Amino acid sequence: MSTEATPGSPEAPLNKDTAAPNADLDAPQRASAFAATTSDERRAENAEAAAAAAAAAGPSPIAPATHHDDLIASLRRELSDLRDKNLRLLADMENLRRRTEEEKSSAARYAITRFATDIVSVGDNFQRAISAVPVGAAEVQPALKSLLEGVEMTEREYLNVLDRHGVKRIVSKGEIFSPHLHQPMMQVPNPDVPAGTILQVFQDGYTIGDRLLRAAVVTVAEGGPKPVKPADATAAETDEPKSAE
Repeated sequence: MSTEATPGSPEAPLNKDTAAPNADLDAPQRASAFAATTSDERRAENAEAAAAAAAAAGPSPIAPATHHDDLIASLRRELSDLRDKNLRLLADMENLRRRTEEEKSSAARYAITRFATDIVSVGDNFQRAISAVPVGAAEVQPALKSLLEGVEMTEREYLNVLDRHGVKRIVSKGEIFSPHLHQPMMQVPNPDVPAGTILQVFQDGYTIGDRLLRAAVVTVAEGGPKPVKPADATAAETDEPKSAE
């Protein structure tokens, strides 16, 4: 009695279509493939075990500050201190530059102060010469008139030269006395003009730049009405009624 081998029995021959994919591989190749499969499975198992352990342990605590963190903080503080020192140094240098420029400008402007003090004393002789001519005498004597005109012309040129170098004559006659510009020689009662009005100038005063070079020697009126300040004068003009047209 003959028996047929069933496809699932051990005796059944392997069908070429149903054979395992590695059936055609030789023994060494099958061993290598099995080892690779085993290694992948082990790595997967190790990764799962590590993930489970991390989940069980919970979130990791914050790592304490290390030596590097302390060093970085120290360097930042040092950088901040150096930045502040640099800003202060720049401010000091800017102030020094400004002071140097101001001193340089002041030295250039007032370098001739001593010379100007001496030269204005020489210039007083022009006024003395003009004042020495009697009133009306120049109209009678043509030669004296020519001389007087020459002295006045020389004085004008003298004042122009002083003005080009920053030296200016103080206009005093008819002005209100100022202790910053005038030196009173005497006081004369005069009720017709405001008190403090300069009536006569004995010696002209001069300024150089914004400084007083020489105070003017003057005679001041007293006994008159109180002088009106510029602000008060403006207010008085505003309060005056307008004239009818």
